[in-house]
Amino acid sequence: MDAFVYGTLTEPARVAAVVESYVYVGAARLDGLHAVEGRHPTLAPGGSTAGRLLRTDDVAALDAYEGVDDGLYVRVAVPFDGGADDPEEVAVYVGDPSRLDAPASWPGEGPLDERVAAYVTREAVSVRPIRS
Repeated sequence: MDAFVYGTLTEPARVAAVVESYVYVGAARLDGLHAVEGRHPTLAPGGSTAGRLLRTDDVAALDAYEGVDDGLYVRVAVPFDGGADDPEEVAVYVGDPSRLDAPASWPGEGPLDERVAAYVTREAVSVRPIRS
């Protein structure tokens, strides 16, 4: 799985402590969401965020690190605007702003994962590689 990372998982030492094997695929930009700081970094509607693409098969370890089962973060699929050999979508982790004391809100009603997924689709949020 490829994941767009923008916070602590951009640090190689942190990633190495979370998953058994990984590779950074390259720099990337998330268009349609911007980073906000709370107890942990998260994302909010609008703007853009610079980060990296992280490739690992250890999705369960990433989910555990992000607290997905506890509802701290949700994992959402976001279209990837790369080349023909690239994946069609990448995972993006979005934290619950109310649990992270982050200055963000998500439009709509219902569970956070549904509101984030609806926003990503409606606003054509995407990730693209940053080529040097």
